[in-house]
Parts: sequence; C-alpha cells; structure tokens
Amino acid sequence: MSSRVAVVTDTTQYLPRELLREHDVATVSLYVNDGDRHERESEMPDFTAFYERLRTMDGALPTTSQPSIGDFLAVFEPLLAEGRDIVSVHLAGGISGTVESGRQAAAEAMERHPGRRVEVVDSRSACGGMGMIVLAGAAAAEGGADVDGVKARVEEALTHARIWFAVDTLEYLRRGGRIGTAQAWVGGALKIKPILTVDGEIVPIERVRTARRAFERMVDFATTLKEEQADCWAVQHIQAPDEAARLAERCQEVLGGPPIAVSEIGPVIGTHVGPGLLGVGGIPGRLVAELRR
Repeated sequence: MSSRVAVVTDTTQYLPRELLREHDVATVSLYVNDGDRHERESEMPDFTAFYERLRTMDGALPTTSQPSIGDFLAVFEPLLAEGRDIVSVHLAGGISGTVESGRQAAAEAMERHPGRRVEVVDSRSACGGMGMIVLAGAAAAEGGADVDGVKARVEEALTHARIWFAVDTLEYLRRGGRIGTAQAWVGGALKIKPILTVDGEIVPIERVRTARRAFERMVDFATTLKEEQADCWAVQHIQAPDEAARLAERCQEVLGGPPIAVSEIGPVIGTHVGPGLLGVGGIPGRLVAELRR
C-alpha cells in the first residue's frame, strides 16, 4: 500500500534501483551528453563503457544537464492524481540547477492540482549523502507522516548526513567546472589524492599522497560515523568494485553492521570526478527507523 506522501529524488543519489523501488521512491533522471549521444542516466544499464571512453578523452569532457520542468511533471502528475502529496529531494543547488527546475515544476503541478502540495528540498549533498537523506524521508512516509512531517525528517537528515570521498585527481573537477573551493588545490595538488565532501558545493577536506592512505582515511571516517551514531551507511565507488567491497568490510568492523548499499556512482557525477573514486557516508539510524526491512 502506498504512503499518503510520495518521496521523489533524482538519479544522482546512486542507491541501488531495487532499494528505491522497495521503499516507493520515484526518480527523475538527469542527462549525459557525450558527443552525439544524449541519454537519460536512468536508461544507462551499465556505466563501464562510459568510463572507458572517459579515461581516453583528451579534449572536452561529456557534459551533463538537469531534468526539464516537463521531466519533473511527468513524475509528479501521476502521484498527485492519486491524491498524494510529494516531498522531492535533489542534488545540491550549488552543483546543479536540478532543484530549481523541480521548484518550477512543483509550482506548475500545484496549480493543476489544487489542494495538493509538492515540497522541493535542496539536499545540499550528492550521491550517498543525498541517498541517505532520501531514505530518511521514505522512512517518515512509511511511518505515516504527513507532508510536513516527511519534509521535517528530510531537513533533519540533511543536517546530520555526512559523506567523504577520495578521488584520484582534481583534473576532472577542474575541467568540468565543478571544483568549488577545492580550486585552491589546483596545481601541484593534481598529483596527490584529494579527499572531499559536499556541503552545498564540493568542499576540500584534506590531501594525502597515496591511494593506500586515502583508503585508510575512509576507514577513519567510519569511526566518525560511529561516534555520531550514523549507523545507516553506504559505500560508493567509480570503477573500483574490489576496493569498495574491501572498504565496506573494514567499515562494517567499525560500525558493527552491514551497509545499506554498496553501489557505483554514475556518469552525471562521474564525468566531473573521474574513475577511481571511493567514498563512505551515513546518517543516524534513528532517522530511518520506520523503513521496512
């Protein structure tokens, strides 16, 4: 049975699609523009071929684009027609215009469906961090919360969500124009392993010199999650499944329970950070307590 509040997100959380379906989360897709290809990220069954091309590109990188207002309405309208309100949670506005497109669509949808509400929330995060926030909203909806209650849960979760990721190089962020305050590291820093987070935009945390040290720092961050009782956690990667599995195993030793997901980040974010990314993030488990397990 569907909850009276529908939770919507976009493809850049990269949680397993079956996990989103299980918890009745609808998705609006962003786009990847690669030469003459213009693809919905949601329709790309496998990311390997894309990343193989990305590794060999010397010139302009692929570009990415946000969903249109029409894309949002195609998801919103059927849910509203069922008599449901919506809380829609999206990629940080400092990185993408997706959330603003969602807000414009929400205003139009509410005009068409008087009495229904669509609340659009900027997660200020991305990837697994946003995914955890979305799951918190889904938990509140499964627990029977109304639209204000689901939105309040989402807003609480975004103040607690933590995410860290190590990348092989800043070069993709620099070339893609999404480097944020990590711009200060461009130069000699291209030869080190940057560790970053997302707080409205890409934010640098620290620099390490080897992939091994970057991996160990990800394990250290699991200790931070444990201290903050953030025991709903996930590991994500780009073309590094073995390292991700090893990281999940190490983090599970620290956190005492399995991740909610180990998954690969797709091309919309991947084109800006490049292959080799490894990350971990989480939120307090109390924020997802109602999820059907």
